[in-house]
Amino acid sequence: MLEAVETVGVTKSTARAARASGQGTLTRADLCEAVHREIGLSRSESSDLVEGVLDHICDTLVAGDNVKISSFGSFVLRSKGQRIGRNPKTGQEVPIEPRTVLTFRPSQLLRERINGGPPAA
Repeated sequence: MLEAVETVGVTKSTARAARASGQGTLTRADLCEAVHREIGLSRSESSDLVEGVLDHICDTLVAGDNVKISSFGSFVLRSKGQRIGRNPKTGQEVPIEPRTVLTFRPSQLLRERINGGPPAA
């Protein structure tokens, strides 16, 4: 099953079709359909696979760990300390509580692909 996950990707034709239809956003349903079409799993199995991967990523982040997906990027949890902000309407200072934020850092390969670099092998 891991081999199936590694080989699934959004093909250029899938991405072009999404842009042509005005969608511009890849959804869970699009991922499930790509797995179904490219791997050959049933739609139900494809949905279960995509949901399982996303659930595992979410569970890992909720547990406080970072997620690194090779050649794609990293989801990194970062702690932000308390600071003073301002109410934009009144200008009054307001304390902003400490919190944890989720950031995404794309891999060098993904950055190159986005910026028109050489396609992945």
